Amino acid sequence: MAKKSKKDGKSKSDKGKKAAEKQSAKAAEAAEKEAVKAALKAEKAAKAVPAPPEPRRPLSEVLRAPQGEVDIRTIETDAAPGFVGEGKSDAPALTDALAPVLSDLQERLYAAGRENPETAPRVLLVLQGMDTSGKGGTIRHAVGMVDPQGVDLTAFKVPTAEEREHPFLWRIRRALPGPGMIGVFDRSQYEDVLVVRVNELVPKAIWARRYTTINDFEAELAGQGYVIIKCFLHISADEQKQRLAARLDDPEKHWKYNPGDLDSRSHWDDYADAYNELLGRCNPDHAPWYIIPSNKKWYRNWAVAELLREKLDALGLGWPAADFDVEAEKARLAEL
Repeated sequence: MAKKSKKDGKSKSDKGKKAAEKQSAKAAEAAEKEAVKAALKAEKAAKAVPAPPEPRRPLSEVLRAPQGEVDIRTIETDAAPGFVGEGKSDAPALTDALAPVLSDLQERLYAAGRENPETAPRVLLVLQGMDTSGKGGTIRHAVGMVDPQGVDLTAFKVPTAEEREHPFLWRIRRALPGPGMIGVFDRSQYEDVLVVRVNELVPKAIWARRYTTINDFEAELAGQGYVIIKCFLHISADEQKQRLAARLDDPEKHWKYNPGDLDSRSHWDDYADAYNELLGRCNPDHAPWYIIPSNKKWYRNWAVAELLREKLDALGLGWPAADFDVEAEKARLAEL
């Protein structure tokens, strides 16, 4: 019987070692894949957003401006209708609880705009109110909860020379949000039936026609898939006086003070009449007005954030489906 050579024994030993190494490598690869799966699962779980408490009635129903004639002088400015907490003490926590929900909903909207810009919704938040009513504060505390790259913010000032050469809606159209975006108007097309009317900048025959023009414009936007949220930040004359005095008393707030604010304040009743008419004449279901009592800043911030959450949630947006082989990409990732 022939004896096995040392070479044969060594060959078998090498083969066994290579098989063991191959098996070990496969085990390590399998373990790495499982680790990747576990990491992705943990990441997904971390993104799960707990639902904050919601009002018993949708806030859009609670704050909707009355149909027909409106008299803002009879509507409270210091109330907190629909608020889900006890008051100012728990307002910060309840407002903060909306942040992750708003962030998630806005990201879905933004993703829809990237995936299918032709059909993606667009959201337009309009903020109107007397001076010091808190338009800027609302933007910081409510709109500031979402990713700024998904927000188009426009503050409309006195029209420029170029803007005055065009119809009043020209500058408004140029500022409309794109697909999947949230547009925020700090003042809006309604300035052309407010300050223009109160200061008699154009004849009544001109500004009086603008209600119909605005209604037609907003109907056009709604037909194109815009979700329109119009908020009137409602403060009292006494509250405004206190806020203006606070700006004058604090050197760090002098930059926020505008002597022209007192000129507007001297026409308080005229502005109230102008707001009453636009709230009554431009309040269709596809572009409703919401009257936000705004003496309480904490309520104002929560209310606008909750309205935005409600409207975004109603869109029912999911996440765009992957246009690639997910499992194949996971396998590639595990090998790198």
